[in-house]
Amino acid sequence: MTPTHTIQGGVCSGDELPSPKLAHASQMTKYLFVMLGGALGAVSRFIVGTLIARWYTGLFPLGTFLVNATGSFLIGVLMMVFLNRPSVSANWRLFLLTGVLGGYTTFSSFEWEIFAAMRGGAVAIALSYAVSSLVVGLIGVWVGAMLSNRLWPL
Repeated sequence: MTPTHTIQGGVCSGDELPSPKLAHASQMTKYLFVMLGGALGAVSRFIVGTLIARWYTGLFPLGTFLVNATGSFLIGVLMMVFLNRPSVSANWRLFLLTGVLGGYTTFSSFEWEIFAAMRGGAVAIALSYAVSSLVVGLIGVWVGAMLSNRLWPL
């Protein structure tokens, strides 16, 4: 029996393994997809935060909250699409999930804003922000997953 090796997109015999140069190029392509998606996500986060800051001046970190809520919704939609459609290229997952949503959502900012609010004595704001972000984020994932399953059923 000829040994087989799994290669992205299928199986080939041992005689058909890609050259190390081709494998390296394929790996670099993945990094490129993540990098481009991350740039797009980060710029999107900046735009949303800037637009929110123009009309909202309250203490509650609404910009980060809305970015995380919409990011949660989008990950719900996209993960269901990718789970229900395994034929979708792994490069799309890398670009959209790791790249775009990784650059767009702001968990580290979320944690810092809670810490800063508590440190500044705004414990009620910190707690309401933490709880509402988690609840709305989970609802966003759930609604996104349900919507995705309705729009693109198996």
